[in-house]
Amino acid sequence: MAAVITPVIEEYAGGTIAREQVGLWRDGFRRLRRNRLALVALIYLTILFLVAIVAIFWTPYNPATILPNTLTFLPPSAQHLLGTDDLGRDLLSRMMQGAQISLIVGVGTSAIVLTVGVVVGLIAGYFRGWIDGVISVFINIFYGIPGILIAIILYLVLGKGLGNIMIAISATAWMDMARLVRGQAFSIREREYIEAARASGARSGKILFGHILPNALGPIIVQATFVIPIAILTEAFLSYLGLGIPSPLASWGSIASEGYTALPLEPFMMLWPAIALSVTLLAFNFLGDGLRDAFDPRQRR
Repeated sequence: MAAVITPVIEEYAGGTIAREQVGLWRDGFRRLRRNRLALVALIYLTILFLVAIVAIFWTPYNPATILPNTLTFLPPSAQHLLGTDDLGRDLLSRMMQGAQISLIVGVGTSAIVLTVGVVVGLIAGYFRGWIDGVISVFINIFYGIPGILIAIILYLVLGKGLGNIMIAISATAWMDMARLVRGQAFSIREREYIEAARASGARSGKILFGHILPNALGPIIVQATFVIPIAILTEAFLSYLGLGIPSPLASWGSIASEGYTALPLEPFMMLWPAIALSVTLLAFNFLGDGLRDAFDPRQRR
Protein backbone atom coordinates (compact mmCIF):
# COMPACT_ATOMS: atom_id res chain seq x y z
CA MET A 1 0.00 0.00 0.00
CA ALA A 2 2.87 2.40 0.87
CA ALA A 3 4.50 1.80 -2.52
CA VAL A 4 1.27 2.83 -4.27
CA ILE A 5 0.57 5.94 -2.21
CA THR A 6 4.09 7.42 -2.19
CA PRO A 7 4.44 8.11 -5.95
CA VAL A 8 1.05 9.81 -5.94
CA ILE A 9 2.11 12.09 -3.09
CA GLU A 10 5.44 12.87 -4.74
CA GLU A 11 3.79 13.63 -8.05
CA TYR A 12 1.26 15.89 -6.32
CA ALA A 13 3.90 17.70 -4.31
CA GLY A 14 6.27 17.96 -7.24
CA GLY A 15 4.15 19.61 -9.87
CA THR A 16 0.39 19.46 -9.52
CA ILE A 17 0.14 22.26 -6.93
CA ALA A 18 2.24 24.63 -9.05
CA ARG A 19 0.21 23.88 -12.16
CA GLU A 20 -3.03 24.49 -10.29
CA GLN A 21 -1.74 27.84 -9.00
CA VAL A 22 -0.85 28.95 -12.55
CA GLY A 23 -4.23 27.75 -13.74
CA LEU A 24 -5.98 29.87 -11.11
CA TRP A 25 -4.36 33.10 -12.31
CA ARG A 26 -4.78 32.25 -15.99
CA ASP A 27 -8.41 31.46 -15.40
CA GLY A 28 -8.79 34.70 -13.45
CA PHE A 29 -7.38 36.85 -16.25
CA ARG A 30 -9.54 35.00 -18.76
CA ARG A 31 -12.64 35.70 -16.70
CA LEU A 32 -11.61 39.34 -16.26
CA ARG A 33 -11.23 39.79 -20.03
CA ARG A 34 -14.81 38.63 -20.49
CA ASN A 35 -16.14 41.28 -18.08
CA ARG A 36 -16.70 44.25 -20.38
CA LEU A 37 -17.47 46.75 -17.65
CA ALA A 38 -14.29 45.84 -15.79
CA LEU A 39 -12.24 46.12 -19.01
CA VAL A 40 -13.69 49.54 -19.83
CA ALA A 41 -12.99 50.64 -16.26
CA LEU A 42 -9.42 49.32 -16.48
CA ILE A 43 -8.82 51.18 -19.75
CA TYR A 44 -10.19 54.42 -18.29
CA LEU A 45 -8.09 54.08 -15.10
CA THR A 46 -4.97 53.32 -17.17
CA ILE A 47 -5.53 56.53 -19.16
CA LEU A 48 -6.11 58.43 -15.91
CA PHE A 49 -2.85 57.13 -14.44
CA LEU A 50 -1.02 58.14 -17.64
CA VAL A 51 -2.54 61.63 -17.45
CA ALA A 52 -1.42 61.92 -13.82
CA ILE A 53 2.12 60.85 -14.77
CA VAL A 54 2.24 63.29 -17.71
CA ALA A 55 1.05 66.10 -15.39
CA ILE A 56 4.26 65.69 -13.37
CA PHE A 57 6.30 66.86 -16.35
CA TRP A 58 3.88 68.81 -18.56
CA THR A 59 0.56 70.64 -18.50
CA PRO A 60 -0.81 73.02 -21.16
CA TYR A 61 -0.34 75.93 -18.74
CA ASN A 62 1.07 76.32 -15.26
CA PRO A 63 -1.85 75.30 -12.99
CA ALA A 64 -0.98 78.05 -10.50
CA THR A 65 -0.48 80.90 -12.99
CA ILE A 66 -3.00 83.72 -12.52
CA LEU A 67 -3.94 85.38 -15.80
CA PRO A 68 -5.35 88.90 -16.34
CA ASN A 69 -9.00 89.67 -15.55
CA THR A 70 -9.84 89.59 -19.24
CA LEU A 71 -9.08 85.84 -19.25
CA THR A 72 -11.20 84.84 -16.24
CA PHE A 73 -14.32 82.69 -16.58
CA LEU A 74 -13.55 81.86 -20.20
CA PRO A 75 -15.73 79.09 -21.68
CA PRO A 76 -14.08 76.07 -23.31
CA SER A 77 -12.13 77.06 -26.41
CA ALA A 78 -9.19 76.00 -28.56
CA GLN A 79 -6.77 77.86 -26.27
CA HIS A 80 -8.34 76.59 -23.05
CA LEU A 81 -10.10 73.30 -23.74
CA LEU A 82 -12.00 73.30 -20.42
CA GLY A 83 -12.07 77.07 -19.93
CA THR A 84 -10.55 79.14 -17.14
CA ASP A 85 -11.52 79.77 -13.51
CA ASP A 86 -12.16 82.93 -11.51
CA LEU A 87 -8.43 83.73 -11.46
CA GLY A 88 -7.83 82.95 -15.11
CA ARG A 89 -6.08 79.63 -14.42
CA ASP A 90 -6.41 76.96 -17.08
CA LEU A 91 -8.91 74.36 -15.91
CA LEU A 92 -7.49 71.51 -18.00
CA SER A 93 -4.09 71.98 -16.35
CA ARG A 94 -5.69 72.09 -12.90
CA MET A 95 -7.80 69.01 -13.64
CA MET A 96 -4.66 67.13 -14.68
CA GLN A 97 -2.99 68.12 -11.43
CA GLY A 98 -6.16 67.16 -9.57
CA ALA A 99 -6.02 63.67 -11.10
CA GLN A 100 -2.48 63.36 -9.80
CA ILE A 101 -3.50 64.39 -6.27
CA SER A 102 -6.57 62.13 -6.22
CA LEU A 103 -4.67 59.04 -7.35
CA ILE A 104 -1.82 59.65 -4.89
CA VAL A 105 -4.32 59.95 -2.05
CA GLY A 106 -6.35 56.93 -3.21
CA VAL A 107 -3.46 54.53 -3.80
CA GLY A 108 -1.47 55.78 -0.79
CA THR A 109 -4.44 55.39 1.55
CA SER A 110 -5.15 51.93 0.16
CA ALA A 111 -1.52 50.91 0.83
CA ILE A 112 -1.76 52.08 4.45
CA VAL A 113 -5.10 50.35 4.93
CA LEU A 114 -3.74 47.13 3.43
CA THR A 115 -0.65 47.14 5.65
CA VAL A 116 -2.45 47.89 8.91
CA GLY A 117 -5.74 46.10 8.25
CA VAL A 118 -4.25 42.85 6.94
CA VAL A 119 -1.73 42.50 9.76
CA VAL A 120 -4.25 43.33 12.51
CA GLY A 121 -6.94 41.13 10.96
CA LEU A 122 -4.63 38.14 10.57
CA ILE A 123 -3.44 38.40 14.17
CA ALA A 124 -6.96 38.77 15.56
CA GLY A 125 -8.45 35.96 13.48
CA TYR A 126 -5.64 33.47 13.94
CA PHE A 127 -4.69 33.88 17.59
CA ARG A 128 -8.19 34.79 18.84
CA GLY A 129 -8.46 34.90 22.66
CA TRP A 130 -7.76 38.17 24.46
CA ILE A 131 -5.93 39.63 21.45
CA ASP A 132 -9.03 39.28 19.30
CA GLY A 133 -11.17 40.65 22.14
CA VAL A 134 -9.09 43.81 22.58
CA ILE A 135 -8.96 44.51 18.84
CA SER A 136 -12.70 43.88 18.40
CA VAL A 137 -13.63 46.18 21.29
CA PHE A 138 -11.36 48.92 19.93
CA ILE A 139 -12.90 48.65 16.46
CA ASN A 140 -16.49 48.54 17.77
CA ILE A 141 -15.93 51.68 19.85
CA PHE A 142 -14.67 53.68 16.89
CA TYR A 143 -17.41 52.31 14.63
CA GLY A 144 -19.82 54.42 16.68
CA ILE A 145 -18.07 57.62 15.58
CA PRO A 146 -18.48 58.88 11.98
CA GLY A 147 -15.29 58.23 10.07
CA ILE A 148 -15.36 61.61 8.34
CA LEU A 149 -15.49 63.34 11.74
CA ILE A 150 -12.40 61.45 12.92
CA ALA A 151 -10.64 62.27 9.65
CA ILE A 152 -11.40 66.00 10.00
CA ILE A 153 -10.29 66.15 13.65
CA LEU A 154 -7.11 64.18 12.98
CA TYR A 155 -6.28 66.27 9.93
CA LEU A 156 -6.72 69.50 11.91
CA VAL A 157 -4.43 68.12 14.60
CA LEU A 158 -1.75 66.90 12.19
CA GLY A 159 -1.88 69.95 9.93
CA LYS A 160 -2.21 70.35 6.18
CA GLY A 161 -0.31 68.11 3.82
CA LEU A 162 -0.76 65.25 1.41
CA GLY A 163 0.65 62.64 3.79
CA ASN A 164 -1.51 63.86 6.66
CA ILE A 165 -4.63 63.53 4.53
CA MET A 166 -3.80 59.88 3.82
CA ILE A 167 -3.14 59.20 7.52
CA ALA A 168 -6.38 60.92 8.53
CA ILE A 169 -8.47 58.90 6.07
CA SER A 170 -6.69 55.64 6.98
CA ALA A 171 -7.37 56.19 10.70
CA THR A 172 -10.78 54.52 10.35
CA ALA A 173 -10.67 52.96 6.87
CA TRP A 174 -8.34 50.16 8.03
CA MET A 175 -11.03 48.80 10.39
CA ASP A 176 -13.20 47.45 7.56
CA MET A 177 -10.17 45.69 6.11
CA ALA A 178 -9.23 44.29 9.53
CA ARG A 179 -12.73 42.90 10.11
CA LEU A 180 -12.77 41.31 6.67
CA VAL A 181 -9.34 39.70 7.11
CA ARG A 182 -10.21 38.60 10.66
CA GLY A 183 -13.26 36.72 9.37
CA GLN A 184 -11.24 35.11 6.60
CA ALA A 185 -8.46 34.07 8.98
CA PHE A 186 -10.97 32.77 11.52
CA SER A 187 -12.53 30.53 8.85
CA ILE A 188 -9.34 29.38 7.11
CA ARG A 189 -7.45 28.51 10.31
CA GLU A 190 -9.80 25.56 10.91
CA ARG A 191 -9.17 23.88 7.56
CA GLU A 192 -7.25 20.66 7.15
CA TYR A 193 -4.17 22.04 5.42
CA ILE A 194 -3.66 24.55 8.26
CA GLU A 195 -3.85 21.71 10.77
CA ALA A 196 -1.33 19.81 8.66
CA ALA A 197 0.99 22.83 8.62
CA ARG A 198 0.79 23.08 12.41
CA ALA A 199 1.47 19.38 12.79
CA SER A 200 4.53 19.67 10.55
CA GLY A 201 5.97 22.32 12.87
CA ALA A 202 5.34 25.43 10.73
CA ARG A 203 5.64 28.68 12.66
CA SER A 204 2.75 31.10 13.07
CA GLY A 205 4.28 33.62 10.69
CA LYS A 206 4.62 31.01 7.95
CA ILE A 207 1.01 29.89 8.46
CA LEU A 208 -0.33 33.46 8.48
CA PHE A 209 1.51 34.80 5.43
CA GLY A 210 2.23 31.56 3.59
CA HIS A 211 -1.14 29.80 3.88
CA ILE A 212 -3.94 31.98 5.26
CA LEU A 213 -3.13 35.24 3.45
CA PRO A 214 -2.83 33.73 -0.07
CA ASN A 215 -6.17 31.99 0.35
CA ALA A 216 -7.85 35.23 1.45
CA LEU A 217 -6.46 37.40 -1.36
CA GLY A 218 -9.69 37.50 -3.36
CA PRO A 219 -11.78 39.47 -0.83
CA ILE A 220 -8.73 41.50 0.22
CA ILE A 221 -8.08 42.66 -3.37
CA VAL A 222 -11.72 43.67 -3.76
CA GLN A 223 -11.74 45.58 -0.46
CA ALA A 224 -8.48 47.35 -1.35
CA THR A 225 -9.97 48.38 -4.69
CA PHE A 226 -13.01 49.87 -2.93
CA VAL A 227 -10.80 51.79 -0.47
CA ILE A 228 -9.33 53.87 -3.31
CA PRO A 229 -12.60 55.58 -4.39
CA ILE A 230 -13.58 56.10 -0.73
CA ALA A 231 -10.25 57.88 -0.12
CA ILE A 232 -10.62 59.96 -3.30
CA LEU A 233 -14.14 60.99 -2.34
CA THR A 234 -13.11 61.83 1.24
CA GLU A 235 -10.20 63.95 0.03
CA ALA A 236 -12.50 65.74 -2.41
CA PHE A 237 -14.97 66.41 0.41
CA LEU A 238 -12.24 67.78 2.68
CA SER A 239 -10.91 69.97 -0.12
CA TYR A 240 -14.45 71.14 -0.89
CA LEU A 241 -14.69 72.28 2.75
CA GLY A 242 -11.35 74.04 2.46
CA LEU A 243 -9.54 71.48 4.64
CA GLY A 244 -7.71 69.59 1.92
CA ILE A 245 -4.66 70.23 -0.22
CA PRO A 246 -3.20 73.68 0.47
CA SER A 247 -3.17 76.24 -2.33
CA PRO A 248 -1.83 76.60 -5.00
CA LEU A 249 -2.10 72.82 -5.51
CA ALA A 250 -5.34 71.76 -7.12
CA SER A 251 -7.54 68.78 -6.38
CA TRP A 252 -10.90 67.91 -7.87
CA GLY A 253 -12.57 68.82 -4.59
CA SER A 254 -10.98 72.28 -4.40
CA ILE A 255 -11.85 72.95 -8.06
CA ALA A 256 -15.47 71.98 -7.33
CA SER A 257 -15.49 74.27 -4.29
CA GLU A 258 -14.25 77.18 -6.38
CA GLY A 259 -16.76 76.32 -9.08
CA TYR A 260 -19.64 76.32 -6.60
CA THR A 261 -19.03 79.96 -5.72
CA ALA A 262 -19.08 80.82 -9.43
CA LEU A 263 -21.98 78.54 -10.32
CA PRO A 264 -24.34 81.30 -11.52
CA LEU A 265 -21.64 82.74 -13.79
CA GLU A 266 -19.84 79.66 -15.14
CA PRO A 267 -21.47 76.29 -14.35
CA PHE A 268 -18.79 74.36 -16.27
CA MET A 269 -16.26 75.07 -13.50
CA MET A 270 -18.13 72.67 -11.22
CA LEU A 271 -19.14 70.34 -14.04
CA TRP A 272 -15.65 69.07 -14.91
CA PRO A 273 -14.58 67.90 -11.42
CA ALA A 274 -18.04 66.44 -10.81
CA ILE A 275 -17.80 64.35 -13.99
CA ALA A 276 -14.21 63.30 -13.22
CA LEU A 277 -15.10 62.20 -9.69
CA SER A 278 -18.23 60.34 -10.76
CA VAL A 279 -16.58 58.43 -13.62
CA THR A 280 -13.48 57.59 -11.56
CA LEU A 281 -15.50 56.28 -8.61
CA LEU A 282 -17.65 54.15 -10.93
CA ALA A 283 -14.55 52.82 -12.69
CA PHE A 284 -12.94 51.66 -9.44
CA ASN A 285 -16.21 50.03 -8.34
CA PHE A 286 -16.62 48.19 -11.66
CA LEU A 287 -12.99 47.07 -11.57
CA GLY A 288 -13.38 45.85 -7.98
CA ASP A 289 -16.44 43.82 -8.92
CA GLY A 290 -14.59 42.37 -11.91
CA LEU A 291 -11.57 41.39 -9.81
CA ARG A 292 -13.81 39.75 -7.23
CA ASP A 293 -15.59 37.67 -9.87
CA ALA A 294 -12.31 36.78 -11.58
CA PHE A 295 -9.94 35.93 -8.74
CA ASP A 296 -12.07 34.88 -5.80
CA PRO A 297 -11.75 31.06 -5.74
CA ARG A 298 -15.29 30.77 -4.39
CA GLN A 299 -16.58 32.23 -7.67
CA ARG A 300 -14.99 29.45 -9.73
CA ARG A 301 -16.97 26.52 -10.98
